[in-house]
Amino acid sequence: MSRTKIGLFGGTFDPPHIGHLILASEAVHQLGLSRLLWMLAPDPPHKLEQPITPLPHRLEMLKRAIAGNESFEISHLEIERPGPHYTIDTVRQLSQLEPNADVVLLLGGDSLRDLPTWRQYSDLVAEVYQIGVMRRPGDPFDMSALEEKIPGVTGKVVFIDAPLQDLASREIRRRIADGEAWRYYVYPSVYDYIESNCLYREE
Repeated sequence: MSRTKIGLFGGTFDPPHIGHLILASEAVHQLGLSRLLWMLAPDPPHKLEQPITPLPHRLEMLKRAIAGNESFEISHLEIERPGPHYTIDTVRQLSQLEPNADVVLLLGGDSLRDLPTWRQYSDLVAEVYQIGVMRRPGDPFDMSALEEKIPGVTGKVVFIDAPLQDLASREIRRRIADGEAWRYYVYPSVYDYIESNCLYREE
């Protein structure tokens, strides 16, 4: 049986925005992925001190954002597994469930830079087939410095080329809280959900 490539795109997606969708779409196209799994993080270890929108809201927004794309699906691996949730454990579990697939981990440039702080980061790099990376415009990156910390990582990294603007979920949350324009940074059905549930407004 021939092997397939499955993308793994993790995050809190609080909220999911057009930048996420552009990255995911370009990853499928440029890396030849058969499927892309959106791994919604229930309680990411690196954000335990930050307020995060309740999981049901984030799950519904993500469902709305990816609706209609046959290559996209939401994975419940971390939702159904007791925390804390670490990427290395998720990748290993996915590899067991999909023995004929190569796992491609999708990261932002900031996450790649922080990779040496992740749990069992060397094992994680060894476990995945590739690491697809999207860098924000003008974001400098020193691969040689990262290679010194994680030997072999350079051979796994593939940079995804896409015209992505400098957009982050935290900026959208700030804009909503401050009453600034934000409507077109998210998918229309996600906008409707945020509005109808009054999310991200200051108390």
